[in-house]
Amino acid sequence: MERTWWKEAVIYQVYVRSFMDSNGDGIGDIPGVISRLDYLKELGIDVIWLNPVYKSPNDDNGYDISDYRKIMDEFGTMADWEKLLEECHGRGIRLIMDLVVNHTSDEHPWFLESRKSKDNPYRDYYIWKPAGKGPKGEPNNWESIFSGSAWEWDEATGEYYLHLFSRKQPDLNWDNPKVHREIIDMMTWWLDKGIDGFRMDAVHLLKKPAGLPDSTNPPTHKEGYVGDEVLYAHNEGIHNIFREMNRSALSRYDVMTVAEMNRATPAMAGDYVSPRREELDMIFHFEICGLPRYCEEKKRISELNRIQQRWYDASWKSGWNSQYFNNHDQPRQVSAWGDDGKYRVQSAKLLATYLHTMPGSPYVYQGEEIGMTNFPFSSMKEINDVSLRNDWAKCSAAGESEEDFLSRQAKWTRENARTPMQWDDSPQAGFTTGTPWLKVNPNYREINVKSARSDPNSIFHYYRRLIALRKAHPVMIYGDYRLHSRKKGPVVVFTRTLEKEQLLVVLNFSSEKQVSLLPLGKGRGWKSILGNYADFSLRGRRLLRPWETYIMSRAVK
Repeated sequence: MERTWWKEAVIYQVYVRSFMDSNGDGIGDIPGVISRLDYLKELGIDVIWLNPVYKSPNDDNGYDISDYRKIMDEFGTMADWEKLLEECHGRGIRLIMDLVVNHTSDEHPWFLESRKSKDNPYRDYYIWKPAGKGPKGEPNNWESIFSGSAWEWDEATGEYYLHLFSRKQPDLNWDNPKVHREIIDMMTWWLDKGIDGFRMDAVHLLKKPAGLPDSTNPPTHKEGYVGDEVLYAHNEGIHNIFREMNRSALSRYDVMTVAEMNRATPAMAGDYVSPRREELDMIFHFEICGLPRYCEEKKRISELNRIQQRWYDASWKSGWNSQYFNNHDQPRQVSAWGDDGKYRVQSAKLLATYLHTMPGSPYVYQGEEIGMTNFPFSSMKEINDVSLRNDWAKCSAAGESEEDFLSRQAKWTRENARTPMQWDDSPQAGFTTGTPWLKVNPNYREINVKSARSDPNSIFHYYRRLIALRKAHPVMIYGDYRLHSRKKGPVVVFTRTLEKEQLLVVLNFSSEKQVSLLPLGKGRGWKSILGNYADFSLRGRRLLRPWETYIMSRAVK
């Protein structure tokens, strides 16, 4: 297997709006990120993934871009961004940017031109269609991922435009070669500035199915629209786009790429990330992140093992994988996967151990390193997310109460991940001197960076030791993986083996004590490396405490 810097990197995701506010307006910004770089250096991360900081009207918190070459006013200036890049590189930290090219904002100059007339030179930059046989006369019956019709009527030109997300996020037309050239030119512009790669947003949707056919699935709601992301995604021609990006831009620089790919399967992964195909370095698949919500608890860990094995078999040595439990679109991992009450510390350490010892690149989402939890939402007034607000409007109109709606949705809304970073126990958790754009979690007085840094047994310092361990033991990065635990139950046991070193990782994904039969042979030569309980001892058959995990190491012939 070829060894590269990005395979060895630990990536930290910064959601700028909620990370650190430098000027008291309640919104995180780029100077705020700069002010916390020493903290990230202390943590030991290698790469920062920056959520979109481009100029935007913020219908979807920056994922609706009105100018790819300007910085959002609320976040600072291009000079601020250039200083951020310089300060990152000065600390040995790389910086990757979010590439959002499935759609733009409806305030982007391309779209403003596109909607002026049917013969405008920019008309074909987007997907415009006349009325058809959709539920209310739309070109087809597609539902937006953010609910409601995926089509918006434009009175001025008498046609509909496609938006798979918000109506203010019109989809680009990737059948138009001019769009390809515009995007590659923009990518090259940023690469020439010295960035270290891209995280690519929703790029599984770039190529729409030929002819834009109706979905034949049952309607998602009584309005008659059908949410069918299988139909929207991974369509013919998509690999040509990535090969063109690679050939014309990415291959000319020493950079990394990771692409958001919902509905991707292990069989697809090889086509996207195989080095011989020269497309992408790794992808984010979605098979794991929905398990806490949709898989019954007693089957969850066996399903996790099954999914990980399938992806390992498909991509190991012929590609690369990513490892994550949470990000800006998912609830907090300790609330979804762990126990955010009595065993918050232990379960947060266990989840970190799992992600950093599995094959692939670990992604740390801001705040997980101190065990931040979901927010106790009690009103829709506390929620900004356009997706959830659209869903609430629809459910409210159908007669559902706010209390019932939140009882279903509050734990799973992506807003849980977007509450401000908890830096200390001062007002607003040290995030801002003003009023934060989104409420701070009320548990910030107990859960914050200042407290974590002062406690040598904290989640933060466990992350530091885990990241340092990964740098010191290549087996954690390049070692072969073998699962040893039973098919059922909450205990996971696996080994990683590389050349003359083998690691054993044991994890109890439960708040109950569990017995684990360990694949230790005669048990000789094993040394303890790290554990989330300080007083564990090695036995061939032993009782695991709630959310207990540990790592052992030995030399092998």
